[in-house]
Amino acid sequence: MCGINGIVIQNKKTQIDEAVHQMNTCIIHRGPDDEGLFSETNEEYSIAFGMRRLSVIDLHSGSQPIYSDDKNLVIVFNGEIYNYKELRQELIDKGVQFYTQSDTEVVLQMYANYGTASFSRLDGMFAFSILDKTKNKVFIARDFFGEKPLYYFQNEEKLIWASELKSLVKELKQKPAISTTGLNLYFRLTYIPAPYTIYEGIHKLQANHFITFDLVSQQLSIAEIPQEVDQLKTSVNFEDAKLKTKELLSDSVRSRMISDVPFGAFLSGGVDSSIISLLMAQQSSQKIDTFSIGFEKKSFDESEKARTVAKLIQSNHHEFILKPEDLQNDMHRILLNFDEPFADSSALPSYFVALKTKQHVTVALTGDGGDEMYGGYNKYLMGTYNKKITGVFPKFIFNPARKLLSPFLQSSNDERGLKFKINRVLNAVDHGDDYYLNIISLGLSSPEIKNILKAKNYQDHIFNQYTQQLIGKIDGLTQFRKVDKILSLEGDMLVKVDRTSMLASLECRAPFLNKKIWNYNNQLPEKYLLNGSNKKFLLKESFKDQFPENFLEKSKKGFGVPVGDWLRAHLKEELLSYADPKFLEEQQIFNVAFTTKMIDEHLSGTKDQTFSVWSFYCFQLWYVHTYQKIE
Repeated sequence: MCGINGIVIQNKKTQIDEAVHQMNTCIIHRGPDDEGLFSETNEEYSIAFGMRRLSVIDLHSGSQPIYSDDKNLVIVFNGEIYNYKELRQELIDKGVQFYTQSDTEVVLQMYANYGTASFSRLDGMFAFSILDKTKNKVFIARDFFGEKPLYYFQNEEKLIWASELKSLVKELKQKPAISTTGLNLYFRLTYIPAPYTIYEGIHKLQANHFITFDLVSQQLSIAEIPQEVDQLKTSVNFEDAKLKTKELLSDSVRSRMISDVPFGAFLSGGVDSSIISLLMAQQSSQKIDTFSIGFEKKSFDESEKARTVAKLIQSNHHEFILKPEDLQNDMHRILLNFDEPFADSSALPSYFVALKTKQHVTVALTGDGGDEMYGGYNKYLMGTYNKKITGVFPKFIFNPARKLLSPFLQSSNDERGLKFKINRVLNAVDHGDDYYLNIISLGLSSPEIKNILKAKNYQDHIFNQYTQQLIGKIDGLTQFRKVDKILSLEGDMLVKVDRTSMLASLECRAPFLNKKIWNYNNQLPEKYLLNGSNKKFLLKESFKDQFPENFLEKSKKGFGVPVGDWLRAHLKEELLSYADPKFLEEQQIFNVAFTTKMIDEHLSGTKDQTFSVWSFYCFQLWYVHTYQKIE
């Protein structure tokens, strides 16, 4: 686990070791154990690779970069390959000689023997770059789900790539302009999905894609990594699906427990982390360590459920109580580490639990991805709700009724109770095909974005165009889950986990994020995953006999923090400074009247605007830090 950087400068013989070293310095938190550098220069180009290493596998001989015997191949690698031992043995059987025990050398030798076709055979989380001198090409790849990040920038002079934006931006002569597309996507979603970023000209490599860069022609191309899917020959009955689910998850957990350093598990008490912790305990020869956080505010606290599971599996359980001041003190540091606006407030407790966990272990398994794999979100019910509502109420009746009901469903706080949920569903209802896009839009609605942004910054329908281009028509659970894999998993969930855990120098592994599980579940009848209103039906039925009765049916509150309250309290002064009319006019991004009205409604308690105001706050914090150099 580490972070990688790279630079190619065209038609210029120059030393760029120091530049890549400085890029590495920006991400020491990703790899505090070691630094690696490679550089080469000739009359046609200069190239350098850099990496920072968090040692997890092959502690003594796994330093990077790693080279082939003839030095014609060079690799720097970020991540973990969980099936590297099987691939290594396959290569040994072919006569390949290895000099380390690392998974990085396996990736290099896989490429040496099978070319880019080998990328599809890697089970893991990764971003890596390979220089092939025999072809005068650089290959830069990203894993199937997008667990590990990779950003890149190209102009007529150079190509730069990096694990984090801070490294890349450091090597540009000036800060890039704000991307209008990135701006609109951020305020709709509260994050920016690949291939976009907040910066014009800087892109994020999409999950399961790789870059080919020709060092001679300077041509850059991007291709999807083709994946072979084991097709089910016959339909699968539910009992067989339960057995297969246990087998796939057990194998996935076992592969993700390979480590040369201490490891444990995040245990929130929810379905996903409870099952992962159970499977770890069953496959470990000694007690495992589990980690959870509790909240002083009881409406957010679920620590009792975690204690129940810890007792059941007899783990060494570590529980940390999170107080508001714990988050407040580090809040700017956590949010700014994303390097672009990011408004998922659960990033704050995520960092806290990662920081505390790092005091005990270096690797933690998580329950991330369980909802996407098995249909666990409430929003997956939106198709059913939308069909029922639009079937009874035609558009000319429903829209005026929704407008009339809206004031009665507003809350003055961010407790997210029944009113909040009803309002979310009603606002998502659409008599066309946009209902699922509406329900996953956690920021502002399209009309609200039009109101808050100045006309020159608003891109009408950018979100719908983006999703249609990537996914096509969105209908049914399988498509909903595909949307989440491409958008919210890659752009939100995995970004949050990677940046917060890496900021604490902790490696997180997610057994649910396994290509075999994803491909198998996509071929099952949707009712196995979502049975009526029973979410994650297959997963819960597969493991319910190993937990107390009805334990897996208990609702989960999520990993939220009361940022709506904070914006009215200790963040109020800072928020108001970001919304000062004079500053907004100078900034030339926001419509002053709408923005100040929105904030006034929230601060006065007239209308809870937590999502919108928090999105505005996070953007302005990033903007001021980035363009006004205020730490």
